[in-house]
Order: sequence, then structure tokens, then C-alpha cells
Amino acid sequence: MSKIEHSEERKSIRNSPIQIKLPLFIALAMAAGVLIGANTFSPSTTNPQDTAKSYLKFRDILSYIDRDYVDTVDIEALTDHAITEMLEKLDPHTSYIPAKDMAMARSYLEGDFEGIGVEFNIFNDTIYVITPLSGGPSEAAGILAGDKIIKVDNENVAGTGITNEGVFKRLRGKKGSKVNLSIQRGTNPKLLPFTIQRDKIPTVSVDVSYMVNDKTGYIKVSRFSANTFEEFKQALSGLKKKGMNQLILDLRGNPGGYMDHATRMADEFLAGNKLLVYTDGKGTRYDSKSFARTKGDFENGPLIILLDEGSASASEIVAGAIQDNDRGLIVGRRSFGKGLVQMPIPLNDGSELRLTISRYYTPSGRSIQKSYTNGTEEYEKDMLNRLEHGEFFHPDSSLFVDSLKYKTAKGRVVYGGGGIMPDVFVPRDTTAFSEYLSQLYNKNVLREYALAYYKNNQKQLEKMSFAQYKKSFEVTDKMLQDMVKLAGKNEVTYNAEQFNRSKSLIRNNLKAFIARSVYGNAGFFPVLHESDEEFQAALKQFGKAQKLAKGGV
Repeated sequence: MSKIEHSEERKSIRNSPIQIKLPLFIALAMAAGVLIGANTFSPSTTNPQDTAKSYLKFRDILSYIDRDYVDTVDIEALTDHAITEMLEKLDPHTSYIPAKDMAMARSYLEGDFEGIGVEFNIFNDTIYVITPLSGGPSEAAGILAGDKIIKVDNENVAGTGITNEGVFKRLRGKKGSKVNLSIQRGTNPKLLPFTIQRDKIPTVSVDVSYMVNDKTGYIKVSRFSANTFEEFKQALSGLKKKGMNQLILDLRGNPGGYMDHATRMADEFLAGNKLLVYTDGKGTRYDSKSFARTKGDFENGPLIILLDEGSASASEIVAGAIQDNDRGLIVGRRSFGKGLVQMPIPLNDGSELRLTISRYYTPSGRSIQKSYTNGTEEYEKDMLNRLEHGEFFHPDSSLFVDSLKYKTAKGRVVYGGGGIMPDVFVPRDTTAFSEYLSQLYNKNVLREYALAYYKNNQKQLEKMSFAQYKKSFEVTDKMLQDMVKLAGKNEVTYNAEQFNRSKSLIRNNLKAFIARSVYGNAGFFPVLHESDEEFQAALKQFGKAQKLAKGGV
């Protein structure tokens, strides 16, 4: 079974949970291991003399340190450090997992855990939030991607040499227990306080599926985990029974997961034996091709895939297969750009090397992997660089050049350069955002107010069908005033100009959060989508998607 890393947003100098989570495997890699230990050594077949000399040099240095160095040294820790530093010279996703971290690594593969629900990374000795997990307590509290965790329960964790294990010990815990975080957001030196109640972290990967109208279905997939394809298949079948004949597949913010679930999902949309993805490594040992092979449930009919800069690896495989085979329309922004394949190699002390052994390519021959030639630090700053260059608001013209040009099966021009370029670009909409709204999110005011409103009106709300709620429920001015009062109690200073700028989005968010308390995600997302510019833009593109579905370009 093949797997792709569950998330690849950033790589830390120490092993991050992204490396520890769901690494890329390919079927051949599972059978082809390399044993590296103190008593066995197999030199390279390409330059055996150089490899052997380097191995002996390293062994000799360790021996001298162990025998003669003035102070007592932890040789195992020193070796782990040397390995980690060495691997950083290769690529951003090759990693080494010490034996003490393997249990935690397996826990990500095996399923449920209880904690605050974030994917994080340690970079420059600081904990960065990669993304709050969908439906988890951190998302509900208003933690955002890019936040830096400076303190945990008033203990400083920045600049202290914090490790993954140290983060897990502080942030994981029994369901219902609370943890206090001090967050730095952006360049604002003032720390934002959050109190988060730990919960069981949801492992479902299809967040919601529903009928937008009498013919349009919508499915949101947040990750490619062990049950993703089965969840997706069930959702697709359910929508078809309700009359769906055109579909929006939302892969925004989806950091990846199991590769075989990605190819099986793509196969549901593609007829015949079309190429889905292929890998290419040194020589032919790790080369492979994946083709469509089964009769899918939605091989005809307009298809739109929503992508953004948080969509990575497995998400990019699905989007690349659909785009290059002219099966559907990609709407949104350029995806993350992770296209390196890692092989897990167990070592004899219980540790593990996850070594990049190939790249994967879309059917047209595009490599999805963005450049890492300027080093790890610059690689880590890619999202910030995209923001500073304005790419979230305008397509980057430097990526649309002849050297990056490829052709789809029917001759449409697509571009490489790292990530999947959308067919229809949708800029971020920031018109309703303000510092006041940001503070409401930071202090969890919207969620807190919505939950209190739900508890006070539970019987009345639960008598309503969701269709009635969506059509008739309104967030009144009185409700907004009460929310402002609650915000004041949470030390959010009222700003009339900023409040008015964000009022429509506040109304929408409050209605959506109240709906989540009553109807779950099946109520939350349809309301939220009313103010989702990317979603609304996708609905307007079914004419183009229909043309592709009928064989046009």
C-alpha cells in the first residue's frame, strides 16, 4: 500500500510532526529496505569507495570522541544530531526519526488521540501552527495557520530547545482538560491568550457532503487518511441518490495522506485506463505508474476541484490527474507543491530513516515539487513569500513561462513550477476582514456566543429543520449587540468602523456556528459557504466544467 505524507507545509530543523505523520510510501519501497547499523555496512553501488571511506571516517571520529574526549558524551544523541544535520543537505522532506519518537510517529498512523487538534512544526526553535484540524478544539478556539505558540500554561516554550516530544507532552492530554496558550500572530509583539479544552481529535476525513441545489453536490475532504476513500465513496453515492449531476470536490487546506486513497478517488472520475500519476527515481528501481482501473461512480458530469495554497501531495495528485486528463476544472489558487516520495527504512536500534527516493509527476509530466535549491530556511518561508509577492491576490506571472509549459491530453496548456496551477484563479477576499474581527477569532468570542445562544434556545432551534433554519434564521442587531458586549468582557475593544466593515461576515459566522451546534458540519458548511468567495466562484464555472465533461477544451 502506498502512502503520501499527511502534511508538508513546513519542515523543522528538528523532526517535525509533518515528517512523523503520514510519510510517502510506494509499493516497491515497502519491500526494499536498507539496514544500516554498527555491525553491518553495505557500500554504495555507484561510488562504493567514496561511501566506504566516508563511513569509516565517521566511525573513527565517533570512536575518538567516545574514548578520548575530555567530557562524557552521549554518543547516541550526538549521532542523531549528526544524522539530522546531514539529511538537511538533501531535501526538505528526507527525515530521521529517533527510536524514542517512533511510538509517537506510529500514533499518527494508527488513529485517534486526545489533544488540542493542531498540526505544528518547530522552526527556529519556535512552535508554528501549520493548521488547526478541522472540527477540533483549536479550530473552534480561533487558532490560525501561522500562529506561533510562545507559552503553554505560562511556561515559555520558544527559544528553549523544545522538541516534538516536549510539545506532545504539553499539548496532548485527557479529553476535557484545559491548556492555556500564549500566541504570537504575525509580527504583532503582543501575545494573544487562548484557553483550549482538549478533546478527542476527529479522524474523519470527509468533513461534509451535501446538495447545494437540486443538481449540484459538494464534498469536502480534509485529509487522505485510512478511511478516506470509503468515506468519499459513501458520500458520492449518497449525493447521486439525491439527484446530483455536477460536483464540487473541495480539497482546500488538505495537506495530503495516503497515496492509494488519492489515486482511487481520481479513478472514480476517470474512465478507461488513463494514467493518474507516475514516479521517477534514480535508475528504475523506484519508478512506478498508476492507472485508472475500475468503473467509477462519477465518470461523466461536470466536475470542479477547489484548491488553495494549503492543498498538498495527495490533493495535488488528484487535481493533477483530473486536470491533465481534461476531466474537470481546477478553481482557486496554486497548491502547496510537494512531490517527493519517501521510503521508510527501519534501522536496527528502532529508529527510522525516511529517505526521498523519487519524484512524482502528473500525467502530462509536470513535477509538483516546488524548488528547494535555496535551502531549508527559504523553503520554509514560501507561504510568506507568496503573500509578500501578492500571489494570493494575483497569479504569479513568473510561473507562466514557456519552460514551465505542458500540454494536457487534449492539448490544453498547463504549467509546472511547483504545485497545481488552477484553471480559474480566485483571489483571497479580504474586504470584510478587520483587526476587530481578528480579535473576535483570537478570543473565541464568536464560538462562545454561538454556543451560549444555542444552549439558551436549544429547544426552539432543534424544532427547526435545517432548510427552515437556513432560509429564515437571522442574526439580529440585538444578537450583534450582545456579542459586542461579550467581546468587551473578553478584552476586545470595540471599533465601530472595523465592526461595520466586518458585520456581514460576523453575521454569517455566528449563523454558521449556531448551525454547527444544532446540525453539525451538515449545517455549518452550507451557511459558511454563503460568504465563501471561492465556493461562490466555483458555482459560476460549471459552464466551463460542462464543456470539459463533454469532451471540449
